[in-house]
Formats: sequence, structure tokens, C-alpha cells
Amino acid sequence: MMLNKLQTYWIILLLLTATAAHTSAHTKNDSLMSELHKTILNRDIYLSQKENHLNKLRNALAAASDDSARFYALGDLLDEFRPYNTDSAFEYCRQREILAFKTGNPEFITNARLNTANVLGSIGMYKEALDIVDSIPHDSVPQYLLPYYYYIRRTIAAYLIDFAVRKEDKDRNLAIFETYQDSLLSLCPPASLSYIVDMSDKYCRNNEYGKAVEILEDYLANNQYTTHDRAILANTLAYAYHGLGNTEKQKENLLISSIADLKASVREYVSLRQLAVLLFEEGDIDNAHEFLRIAMDDAKLCNARQRILEINDIFPIVNAAYVHEIQHQKEKQRISIVIISILAIFLVIAILWVLKQMKKTSNAHRQATDANNRLKQLNAELRDLNNRLTDANHAIADNSMIKEEYIAQYMDQCSLYIEKFDAYRKNLNKLISLGKTEELKKTLKSTDMLDDELKLFYRNFDTTFLKLFPTFVADFNRLLTPDGQIILKKEGQLNTELRVFALIRLGITDSVKIAQFLRYSVTTIYNYRVKTRNKAVGNRKELEDKVMEIGRPKL
Repeated sequence: MMLNKLQTYWIILLLLTATAAHTSAHTKNDSLMSELHKTILNRDIYLSQKENHLNKLRNALAAASDDSARFYALGDLLDEFRPYNTDSAFEYCRQREILAFKTGNPEFITNARLNTANVLGSIGMYKEALDIVDSIPHDSVPQYLLPYYYYIRRTIAAYLIDFAVRKEDKDRNLAIFETYQDSLLSLCPPASLSYIVDMSDKYCRNNEYGKAVEILEDYLANNQYTTHDRAILANTLAYAYHGLGNTEKQKENLLISSIADLKASVREYVSLRQLAVLLFEEGDIDNAHEFLRIAMDDAKLCNARQRILEINDIFPIVNAAYVHEIQHQKEKQRISIVIISILAIFLVIAILWVLKQMKKTSNAHRQATDANNRLKQLNAELRDLNNRLTDANHAIADNSMIKEEYIAQYMDQCSLYIEKFDAYRKNLNKLISLGKTEELKKTLKSTDMLDDELKLFYRNFDTTFLKLFPTFVADFNRLLTPDGQIILKKEGQLNTELRVFALIRLGITDSVKIAQFLRYSVTTIYNYRVKTRNKAVGNRKELEDKVMEIGRPKL
């Protein structure tokens, strides 16, 4: 009996402790969220501090007395600009490399070339970066530069893992990444920031998240670090807590990392994007949309191509949810206005009844006049809302027509392909039955069928699309400069550039999906979009929005 009571007390105590811990975590994260919003509001202050620091470094470069001092001054500027503005960082890389070759110092030359490879990797020029590091013999790298050499090779491999489409490419680059990470760990002092971050990453990849948390928390408790270092440590810690399934601690560290990144005026970061994704999964659409927008703006200002691609993967989904939420709020407002209008009408009726009882007093007349004016205002607001609803209905009708046409085309294509593949199956079965193995092999190796089907597929796509939008080519050309006009080689057949923007008109804006549809690389599709925007009349950023309006009725 006594034992059962003690067990009950312990269970209650544990539940209360867990509840208190959960509440405490929520309270801390709420406080950090408020601090993050405050930091965003004060970004101009931190950017001003960053520019003042950069000016001091520029002055130090101007005051350098010899080539050696200028080389190191250029290195300081390069370190500050790489996560802030890669274009400026690349320019300082160029100056540093010129100066290194001028001095003839082989260590300076190796250092400067590694700088260039590092920056090229940041802006997405992976092949160029690899060409540079591959051209540097391993035995020519000074001992003090080896950690930097391994870091660059490891970082480029990490970029290529994310960029790879095929599994074999991912596996190959992962093996390269692990090799150079182990080499880096062997050279870094165990108490250094680089060692702690890379070792915790290795623990996480081996599903040893608890060990990663332990060494990171220990380092944070017993070492001094910069604001930027705090951002890196917190981001790594957030990843480890994610592996442990501790969402609150993950969010806490992403908040800390995001605040540190913004205070350090770093534009090439990942924490704010990761925080936005987590908030979106939790249903906090407003904050997720705001943070993704800021992350995208900073990535573009920094010209950090890898970060831009990462944000583009999630931003359309979050933006669509955000737009839906705005529309939902507007609908609630419309309903509220209708209810208010009904109440106002009842109020007017009541006022009119009172006015009738009070007969022809001047005060009653003034109240009736005011009520009538209010009613006119409400009617005007209702007309405005009705006009908006009409616009929305037109857009819905447009989308429905497109969907119906393509559903019909899809069903027809599916039926045709079923028949073709059945015929293909029967032919293969016939060859097997007749023992014609060589002819069977030849048939299986041939890509003629695939090529023919792709041509037919794109031809059907062009026909269907131009049926829906018969003036698309002419309308699209009106958006381009005279020297940028697109002339079709064959009537009724779109070229690749027009197909890219035809897909955008249909609502497919993700470059990855467009690349899969047209069987091109993501880079090629990105280049097509950029090249076409550069030929646009007026604001280039508005070209794709204008394309979305092609074929819609003018209201």
C-alpha cells in the first residue's frame, strides 16, 4: 500500500517536472523569437557597423607599406567579404593572386589560389574551383595551409553532394567528403572550433547525436567565441538536436544562430532558412514567409548560388500557403463586413424608428443624414468586395479551363502509351519465343523509341498549349526587346526557351521540375530564365509575372 503511494507520488512529480521543462522551453523560445524580430528591425544598425569595419580594413590596405603587408591586408578583406558579398570577395581574390605572382612567393601563390577556389565554390562554380585545387600538388602545400586545403576540398565535395542528381555521384562525393574531413580532423587541434564542428558533424552522420550535443555544449560552456562562431556552433547543435528528435531545442538553437548571423551581418547563412522550414511545419506561416524572404534577399545580395537554390526548393510552397492564408483572412474580413452591414441596417432601422417617434426635430434629421452616409459608405465597400470576388472567379475559370484541357490530353496520352507499350511487349515476347537474342539485345539497346516518343510528347505539348494560348508566341515577343524576338523555325512547334516559359505560364515555376520535364540540367534551365529576363522590356524582374497574365481576359 505504502509502495503504491510512493510510486504515484513519483509519477506525479515526473509529470510536473516534464511539464515545467516543456513550458520553460516554450518561454525561452518565445523570448528568442521576440529578440529575432527586434534584430531584424535593427539590421541597418548592424550593417552600418559592418561597413565601418570594412572601411577600417580598406584603410589598412591603403596604408600597407610593402607587398607582404598588402597581401595580408587583402586576406583580411577577403575573409570579411566572402560571407557578405562574393562579388567583392572575388575581386579581392583576384588582386591577391596578382600580388602573389608579382612577389614570386610560392606560399603566397598557393594561398591566393586556394582563396579563389574557395570563393568560386561559394558562387556555385564547382568545376572551376575543383580545377584550381586539382592543379595544386598536395606536396607543394605548406603545412600551415594544409587545413585550409582540406577544408576547401571537403566543402566543394559537400556542395557537389547537394547538387548531384544520380545516387552514384552522391556516393562518390560523400566518400571524397569523408576522406578530406578525416584529414582535416587529423590536423586541427582537438580544442579548436574547426575540430569541434567537424567532429560533431561526423558524429551526426554516424547517428551519434548525443555525442555531438555533448562536445558542442562543452565547447560553448568553456570557450570564448565570436558572434559568427556562435552562429556556426548553434546551427550545428540544432542539427544534432534534430537527430535526437528534440524539436524545441532545435528551434532554440536555430533562433540563436539566426540572431547571431544577422548581428554579424553575414548574408551567406542557412539557419534562418532552416528555422523558416521548421516554423512552416508547425503552422507558423507568417513568420516562415517573412524569414524565407529575408534569407532570399540576403542570398541574392551575397550572390550565394547554393543558398538561393536551397531557398527556391521550399519558397514556392511556403508562399502558396501564405497567399492562401491572406485570402482566408480576407474572406473572414468580408464575412465580418457583411455581418456588420446587416447589423448596421438594423441599427439604421432602429434609428429611423426613433426619428419617427421624435418627429421633425433637427437632431433627428442630422442623425438620419449621418446614417444614410454610413450606408452609402458600406455599399461602396460591398461593391469593391464584389469586384474583387469577380476577379477571383475569372482567375478560377481560367485555371479550370487549363486543367480540363490538360486532363483530357493526359488521358488520351496515357491510353496511347498503354497500347504502344503492349505492342512493344508483344514484339519482345515474339523475339524471345523465336530465339532471336541478338535482335532482342539490339532492340533493348536502341533509344529510337524513346527519342520518337519524346518528340511526340513535346509535339503534343506544343499543340495543346498553343490551342489553349494561340497568341502566346506573339504576346511573349511583345514582352521582349526587338533584338530579343523569338522566331519559330516551324509553325506550331515551340523551341526550348518558349517551352520553359510555357511551363511557367501553366504555374510550374520551380527550375528543378522544369528541368525534369524538358530533360535538361537545372543550371541550363536557370541560364535560359536569366538570359530571357535580360531581353525583357522594362523591369526584368516582372517578366515572369507578365507571362502569367498571357491569355487571361482583360477586365
